[in-house]
Amino acid sequence: MTCIYRLLIFSLVLIPNLTKAQSNIELFNQKDLSGWYAYEPESGKHENALELFAVDQQMIRLYGNKAGYLMSEQSFDNFQLCVEFRWNTDSTFVRKSNKKNSGITYLVPKESHDTLWPKGVQFQVKEGATGDFIFIQNVTLRINGVQTEPGRSVVAKRFTDASNAIGEWNTAVITVVNGKIKQELNGKLVNEGVESSVSKGRILLQYEGYPIDFRKVQIKKL
Repeated sequence: MTCIYRLLIFSLVLIPNLTKAQSNIELFNQKDLSGWYAYEPESGKHENALELFAVDQQMIRLYGNKAGYLMSEQSFDNFQLCVEFRWNTDSTFVRKSNKKNSGITYLVPKESHDTLWPKGVQFQVKEGATGDFIFIQNVTLRINGVQTEPGRSVVAKRFTDASNAIGEWNTAVITVVNGKIKQELNGKLVNEGVESSVSKGRILLQYEGYPIDFRKVQIKKL
């Protein structure tokens, strides 16, 4: 199910009062990494994100021997984020680890310092666990009536497995509205909660050591 289709369904069915003025924002222009910076602990922040990561064949390609991330310059609240990703299994790409582990972190406060990993909510992208919530740096959420405990990195397991086969493209849709968060993967609800302790922030694409590609990063303000 494509990002555009998911956004259309949400607009027409779940939130019927959206105005025509609202439109999709392409955070990745499929040409370069404008609007992003890169970070890894040893060399710090790179305003030119292409010093650490690459754009090739209209894809963001995260790979190399240093863990780090891409961070959006813009912050958002009340939004729907759609990201398409796949594991890059090409053995010619340099990797730091053979563990397929990454993430899409959102609601990263503007004042948060760059570190591995900054405050926010993560849509876990990991073999055997894609769709888990990870609450970083004391973020909390109420799930099924129970508030999560604050901590450095707190996991709330996915409801179901919806991942496609390794090497195939996946579509993650993250909806944030007034403290309620919903995570969907390939058209299935995999996690949700309410009363988020963070309500606005940036978008982060994580690289932990196994090459991963992103070909669409699209956001819609709600």
